[in-house]
Amino acid sequence: MYDYEDYEKKCEEIRNENDKLLEIFEQDITGTLAPQTVSRHVRNAEFYLNNYLLYSEALPMEDGIGEIDNFLGNFFIRKCMWSTPASIKSTAVSIKKFYKCMMVHGKISKDNYAELCETIRDRMEWWQEDCAQFNDPLAVNPFMPF
Repeated sequence: MYDYEDYEKKCEEIRNENDKLLEIFEQDITGTLAPQTVSRHVRNAEFYLNNYLLYSEALPMEDGIGEIDNFLGNFFIRKCMWSTPASIKSTAVSIKKFYKCMMVHGKISKDNYAELCETIRDRMEWWQEDCAQFNDPLAVNPFMPF
């Protein structure tokens, strides 16, 4: 564990690297998708990289593969007031596209990308159900202990 100044310095280094990775991602998907779709995918990936992965620890992009379940199944639902079952799915699509781009560019392995895709596939239904329940004022909060 490091002190706050070290944490901030590490976050800044990671943000700078993330900017480069996001630029690669944007260049790769520009021209194949509508401009507003490109913008949404880049925004979603940027939020994951620069907000969630730097929220309590300074985690680089590579570590995000193992964090996707906690992000979409917990943090996104509880902390993002725009979370809906549909926004979980669209955010997952953006993150998958981003990591596929990183795999194509040799930044992550095929195995790591496959792990991310498997987690998203296996957990999507639960994330969406928890989100719907969390957003329903008459339902029991799925994040509260019983």
